[in-house]
Amino acid sequence: MEEKINKKPAYILMTVLVMLWGFDYVVAKTGLEVFKPMSLLFCKYSIGFVTILTIKLLRGNFNLIRPKDIPVFLLCSLCGEVLYFNCEYNALSYIPASLVTIVLAFVPVISIIAERVIFKRRANRRIIIGMVLCLCGVVLVIGADFSELFQGRALGYLLALGAVFCWNVYNYITSYLKDYDSFTLACTQMLCSLCIMAPIALRNMPDFTQLQPTLIVGLIYLGMGSAGFGFLIMVYGLKKLGPTTSALYSDFLPVSTAVFGWIFLRESLSPLQMLGGAVVIAAGYIVIKEKGKIDSLEQTEKKLEQGTKQLEE
Repeated sequence: MEEKINKKPAYILMTVLVMLWGFDYVVAKTGLEVFKPMSLLFCKYSIGFVTILTIKLLRGNFNLIRPKDIPVFLLCSLCGEVLYFNCEYNALSYIPASLVTIVLAFVPVISIIAERVIFKRRANRRIIIGMVLCLCGVVLVIGADFSELFQGRALGYLLALGAVFCWNVYNYITSYLKDYDSFTLACTQMLCSLCIMAPIALRNMPDFTQLQPTLIVGLIYLGMGSAGFGFLIMVYGLKKLGPTTSALYSDFLPVSTAVFGWIFLRESLSPLQMLGGAVVIAAGYIVIKEKGKIDSLEQTEKKLEQGTKQLEE
């Protein structure tokens, strides 16, 4: 009973995080009317970097990275923050925000396919069924737009799929940096991202004196709310709930994005797209949950093997 009570704040905060990230797309789409994607990302991560760095230093965390890992951090930042968000933000120019997040829910499926091909990791029957359903859901979403695909929307879906692949590459590269603490990892990746984006972003900045107050507030929200405190909530959720449960929350991001998109952007989905979105979310839930069970089983087996070796020695 006590464990459930301790986890309750984490469940609440992860729900808040889904709302924060859902609203992120609305704010970003509004900001893209004035900013180019790279410039908007630069402003977002500049504020996020200052936020995380301040908290890191206040916590007395002065850890630095190893010089030999700098190329890995640069590659992480290029695939994750730079290419991923550029694909995502450019996709917002062609298709509704809710459709972008539905396609992004395809991330765990690509991840498991990659693990199967590269690392020969097993997938049970439920995972395979979930993957097939997820693919069918994405086909329904895109198929419902068939009449408009060749009027620009096809590029939007391709960019969203590009973001899916970039994020999976980012996840695999980041796994090589798991011995760093979360604050050092986040600060370094944000700093590397800013260095990569700076040459293009700074040349394309709008005139800040002409920005509306609402847009300035939006920039602060993107930096502090989504990239800054959103990251802290994610770390807290990972520690309290574990990676599988935390990942399940991100699977419901299309719901919050669709609600905010409907309220603030007047975006709407067709009944077929709603059905496809529901299939993707349900399938993603199955895939992530079953993947968590397999990972837990593999960790248990490794611990048993280590214990057996120690006894033999």
